[in-house]
Amino acid sequence: MSIYQKYSREVIDGQGRLLSFALDYPPDFNFGYDVVDAIAGETPEKTALVWCNTENEEHIFSFEDIKKYSNQMANVFLQAGIRRGSRVMAVLKRHYEYWFAAIALHKIGAVMIPATHMLTVNDYVYRIRSSGVDAILCTWQNETPEKIVEALEKAGKTCLLWSVQQNVAGFRNLTREMENASTELARLETKAQDPMLLYFTSGTTGYPKGVIHDFTYPLAHIVTAKYWQQAEEDGLHFTVAETGWAKASWGKLYGQWLVGSAVMVYDFDNFEPKQLTAVINRYKVTSFCAPPTVYRYLVRKGIPAMPSLRHASTAGEMLAPEVFRRFTERTGLPLCEGYGQTETTLLMANFRGCEPVEGSMGTPSPFYQIELWDKSGNPVPAGEIGEVVIIPPPNGKQPGVFTAYLDNEEQYRHVWRGGVYHTGDAAYQDENGLYWFHGRFDDIIKTGGYRVGPYEVENILMEHPGVLECSVIGVPDALRGQAIKAIVMLCPGYEPARDLELEIREFCNQKLAEYKWIRMVEFVEEMPKTISGKIQKNRLRGKCG
Repeated sequence: MSIYQKYSREVIDGQGRLLSFALDYPPDFNFGYDVVDAIAGETPEKTALVWCNTENEEHIFSFEDIKKYSNQMANVFLQAGIRRGSRVMAVLKRHYEYWFAAIALHKIGAVMIPATHMLTVNDYVYRIRSSGVDAILCTWQNETPEKIVEALEKAGKTCLLWSVQQNVAGFRNLTREMENASTELARLETKAQDPMLLYFTSGTTGYPKGVIHDFTYPLAHIVTAKYWQQAEEDGLHFTVAETGWAKASWGKLYGQWLVGSAVMVYDFDNFEPKQLTAVINRYKVTSFCAPPTVYRYLVRKGIPAMPSLRHASTAGEMLAPEVFRRFTERTGLPLCEGYGQTETTLLMANFRGCEPVEGSMGTPSPFYQIELWDKSGNPVPAGEIGEVVIIPPPNGKQPGVFTAYLDNEEQYRHVWRGGVYHTGDAAYQDENGLYWFHGRFDDIIKTGGYRVGPYEVENILMEHPGVLECSVIGVPDALRGQAIKAIVMLCPGYEPARDLELEIREFCNQKLAEYKWIRMVEFVEEMPKTISGKIQKNRLRGKCG
């Protein structure tokens, strides 16, 4: 029996389709103690993590290993003053230390703040100031420590600093300190409703929002892992995601371990399709999940045979039907699309037991009560477009849905207006009961599997002396799903020219993380605006479509 069954109640039909799902957990549920340590106690040698990198290093960790190393790391943190409620940023790429750190912080009851190493100094400044971090753990690579030090100086803040594996000036070496720490850790008090994770998610009208999840969040990913990704007992699941993104929580840790599957981690910087498929075949990966961008590359470069692979899934952006068909033709595996948000777990998917339909989000998860509403708060009939909303259970507590926006109660109340959670996403239901994504009610750009808030890019654009007004939108792109395009009104004295376009792109892209790079610039004489003076991005998208 997988440990997930201890905390859930499910009803399945004869085809293996999930009909209903509910959670049952104690008030002090903690993934570190109640899942990782519990598995280590029953089957200590069971494989938890298979890790390799581009330098051909390899490490295979059992659950007993994860328990041991997370206890050592937790003891280092405790000795340094990290406590329940402390906020700790983790910028650890795909290093295996991330898994030790996540479990260690959960056991202490600290709030983990995952972040990507691709952030700029200004990105770090914003996150440091808004979250009030008590400590930062980081990789020694990609000049990450230097950027963090500069960001702390700009923010006027200080905090505990650790790097892993290698010595870095100004940082404590966490790997070395763990060697002298005890492998024993008595259970510390935490509550299921305590804050556990803080993710920053991009917004369209302001800086990234801090999304807070509590300790029930891992349990809500049982459906994600078992019924969408189809991770299985004693299998090996591989999700392509860096640990700075919420997708890592979806596919590289919680649900997979709960359903008894090991997690495959390939530590790389530059995506190379042949290396990815080589990892799948070398380690006999059984289930795989990646954004459509990865599948587009695989299809373009050629897909080798992957005999161990039994299931493939995708999410994050629209998937071209041609990619779907060519991947299925080559592998015999349909691509099962899924949909959810940083604020939630999996909301809809092409689930186990159902025939996947290319382009469809599938059907709603039985774990949530989901409806499509119009702007007046009324359910829309099949065939009509409505906003995806989540209706909470009678007790008002919906595990898997975030519990707060960081220091923004007004925004939290807004998305929960009318007693339901408004996702801001539009969809429609067809006559067969399948749901189809129609677009964002807001303006998030999904490019190459990443979510980019236009406001962040527009702020950089406005620093160029020739830019009077600007707006950033996503436009269709065969490789990335969407590419970032800047619409620019020039200041007097500047004239549209190819050289100026290149200058503006270079000026901005030097200051932006690579996944936020502007790919196109269009000069306009005026911006379409509302009567209140707001730029109408929908008209710009229509113009550029």
